[in-house]
Amino acid sequence: MRLMQFLIEGRDFDYTLTDMLSANISWGTVNMIVPKLVKVGILIPVRKVGRATLYKINQDNKVAVQLIKIYDSLILGELEKREVEVGVVVE
Repeated sequence: MRLMQFLIEGRDFDYTLTDMLSANISWGTVNMIVPKLVKVGILIPVRKVGRATLYKINQDNKVAVQLIKIYDSLILGELEKREVEVGVVVE
């Protein structure tokens, strides 16, 4: 979940496996999950820089699009809730 949140929040950028460690997950987890996400098409390899492959979330994948929509709606819901608590309306 942390890796998916990291990738969705930075959906316009590409990341190396080492960059993905910023999601506070272990190297073993990254090495285990990323190939599976690539296999099902949620992640795509974008380019190579030296020996490193850079990946980003595949915004053409139906599952990835749905995850992005869910994440965005949760964030918007939380922002609206906080606006009501504070009494400020941001347009």
